[in-house]
Amino acid sequence: MPGPAGGWRDAAGAADDAMDGGAQQSGLREPPGAGGTEQEGDAGEGPPAADLRRSQPLFIHGSSRPPAEEEPRASSLPCIPNPFPELCSPSNSPILSSLPGGQGPPREGTCHLVKVFSEDGSCRSLEVSAGTTARQLCEMLVQRTHALHDHSWALVELHQHLALERCLEDHESVVEVQSAWPLGADSRFVFRKNFAKYELFKSNASLFPEVMVSSCLEANKSMAHSELIQNFLNSGSCPEVQGFLQLREAGRKVWKRFYFSLRRSGLYYSTKGTSKDPRHLQYFADLTESNIYYVTQGKKHYGTPTEFGFCIKPYKVRSGTKGLKLLCSEDEQSRTCWMAAFRLFKYGMQLYRNYQQAQARLSQPPWIGPTALRSVSDNALVAMDFSGCTGRVIENPSEVLTAALEEAQAWRKKTTHRYSLPAACQTSPLSAAIHRTQPWFHGRISREDTQQLIGRQGLVDGVFLVRESQRNPKGFVLSLCHLQKVKHYLILPSEEEGRLYFTMDDGQTRFADLIQLVEFHQINRGILPCKLRHYCTCVAL
Repeated sequence: MPGPAGGWRDAAGAADDAMDGGAQQSGLREPPGAGGTEQEGDAGEGPPAADLRRSQPLFIHGSSRPPAEEEPRASSLPCIPNPFPELCSPSNSPILSSLPGGQGPPREGTCHLVKVFSEDGSCRSLEVSAGTTARQLCEMLVQRTHALHDHSWALVELHQHLALERCLEDHESVVEVQSAWPLGADSRFVFRKNFAKYELFKSNASLFPEVMVSSCLEANKSMAHSELIQNFLNSGSCPEVQGFLQLREAGRKVWKRFYFSLRRSGLYYSTKGTSKDPRHLQYFADLTESNIYYVTQGKKHYGTPTEFGFCIKPYKVRSGTKGLKLLCSEDEQSRTCWMAAFRLFKYGMQLYRNYQQAQARLSQPPWIGPTALRSVSDNALVAMDFSGCTGRVIENPSEVLTAALEEAQAWRKKTTHRYSLPAACQTSPLSAAIHRTQPWFHGRISREDTQQLIGRQGLVDGVFLVRESQRNPKGFVLSLCHLQKVKHYLILPSEEEGRLYFTMDDGQTRFADLIQLVEFHQINRGILPCKLRHYCTCVAL
């Protein structure tokens, strides 16, 4: 069945497709620079390439050994590939040679198996084409899980053995990223929310403190955020990001504080205080040839002085910690500034185009089935009178106004109970536990797990969740992110004259249930430092 752009298919049909498509596979081409040319070879080493049958799978080694030392070619393999490749050794299977740890880059026109995990540990395997992007895979998973579609869903590359993770950009090839993983490494893709993904393009964002940004143009010292972002994207007037970072010296566990400067030509640090004299600037890394990762457990794995570490991992470093460039910020704001600047310097206008495309997808009307939902404007509505046996259109303007006022009064009487305390007879176990059906309710999780979850999904103002209190068995806690810090507010139930209500301010503001409390603070700030904007959610794949 044809799928969306990118050509996804369920992994359950991979075996049958391998049986059907085996006769169409041609001899594999050796990638350029992978050892020799396609025409060269020893005349005495097996049959020439032209005599091979097109249905004959051929395993190409990525090493540059001469033909005399190569292993015997797979001339004894059957013409049809094994429909159960998981039973084969990865080193001998022509089907798995393009999977993680295989030889050479992904080939166009072939299918690749990608396994994606969710935050609860569940996983789903998908068979995708070589050109599938991270955005296309996220859209497919949103459809499969029936999740709310927005541009905050992201695919995260996680290296558990290195304690490193990064969010893939929308345009990155999933198969290309996976093919760079070393064979046997504990690496995976995780599907989760990332509300900070495009926060740097929001007009109200303040990711770059003035003390950390200096413009190349002397006249633009105090620029607005939008102007600063535009200068980042403009290679002719690139601002410079600067500040102190802790650097782990190569081959040692000692961390030393240096003054770093990010310029268009790369990342430098000063060997003499904050001097920017070319004599004192030491070249550190080229961001165009590296990926930048967050360090998740820095103190445990690398002995970082703070928990705000990040890592520059060159493309050539495939496994192990040798070659990793470990850095550490003094606070979360500084780390966020550096990471945002790295993304802008590395991807430039491509990153902004990803944001524009995400905004365009949100503005498209929702589609259900073959037809779209019809939008009804206020100008298409007419006043009707249903007091008699049959309805009639009200044409008199004064009568229309009277009917509207009467309807408004009737609506207020119907909905008064929603914003008042429930009567004693209304309290029931169902109403007391209705919050458990909401995606923002996470049950009995600890304070530490809450902070990690909000941190993973983006330290953006208004990110929140509701959980059960560990100290008060009858209470709840609203955990909210503000100014890149997670704050916790205790919600206590109380009973007055047989009526149950919930409050966060000792009864001054009362709510019938937790749903009403959350909906109120999504519209009004109340006692909170900001409104509730994004709720943390976890989907099961």
